Amino acid sequence: MTLPGGNPETNSRVPAVPAEPDFSAGVPAQPSPVPVEFDELTRQRSKEIIALYPEPRSALLPLLHLVQSVEGHVSEDGIRYCAEVLELTTAEVSAVATFYTMYKRRPCGEHLVSVCTNTLCAALGGDAIYERVGRLLGSEGRPLGHEETVGEPGTPGSLTLEHAECLAACDLGPVLQVDYEYFDNQTVDSAVELVEALRRGERPQPTRGAPLTDFRSAELELAGFTDDASEVDTTARVEGPSSAVETVRGARMAEENGWTAPELPATPPPMPAPPEKK
Repeated sequence: MTLPGGNPETNSRVPAVPAEPDFSAGVPAQPSPVPVEFDELTRQRSKEIIALYPEPRSALLPLLHLVQSVEGHVSEDGIRYCAEVLELTTAEVSAVATFYTMYKRRPCGEHLVSVCTNTLCAALGGDAIYERVGRLLGSEGRPLGHEETVGEPGTPGSLTLEHAECLAACDLGPVLQVDYEYFDNQTVDSAVELVEALRRGERPQPTRGAPLTDFRSAELELAGFTDDASEVDTTARVEGPSSAVETVRGARMAEENGWTAPELPATPPPMPAPPEKK
């Protein structure tokens, strides 16, 4: 099996057939199998992640988040790195990295802005928010598109925009997220104000969840490391509000009125008889 660049896959279980070397321009320098971005600290963290699982391959999801915290996306080098430390093929790693939308294949900005455009949020204004923010961040009459970045990726004020399929907050729509933290009950105007603040280098307080950091710090936390993920105190991040008034209104009404669900029977009811075969 070969990689997109035409190089044999180093971790493939099927030996690659070597191509005839071309020495017409001299002997080419052999590239390092692992780029310098994945330094000793990253390797140590990789070992800590892998040690949590009985099978190393089960560590692939958090390991991809770790790679993304280093690179700002998951590159071909990042895929090779995961394949090397987990003893998988790059095809196996690529299959996972391209299946889940949280793993980005292009460099992301300092912040990732995700606008929910699924049915309920779209009907409540999510489509209008996405369209307006895209035009705001675009240039020369062309709006910024899905997973496109304004500014130099990773630099202060740079933003990557995406439309998201359901952010699981239908009672608070329209919603958007910045680095996976929630901003609920948005309008076109409030979304524009939020994006403009991010472009200025500000970090507005989310409606729910932890104080904002940046995309790479959020990815490091998703990989399982919070010790140096941000300048924000870890306690403040853990104790951030996680629910909204709308979400717990039913539970509060039940408590105030003394409503309770019926108790489970001591023995489960008998299963219905299967239908007769005809």
